[in-house]
Amino acid sequence: MDILAKRLRELRKERGLKQEELAALLGISLSGYTRYEHGERDPNAPTLAAMADFFQVSADYLLGRKEQRE
Repeated sequence: MDILAKRLRELRKERGLKQEELAALLGISLSGYTRYEHGERDPNAPTLAAMADFFQVSADYLLGRKEQRE
């Protein structure tokens, strides 16, 4: 599993959200979100920014470029 997929899954579970709920909150399809979390697809820049904003972490953290969340 790549780092983005792993971190998305961890952050979602920390919030107690189901994949369906998070996809709806982000305004993306469930199948699209599931592909991100399984490492089958990478989000585009606006979606990555929306994920980082939602989880209050940096995009660099999501991408594995930084270990600190902020």
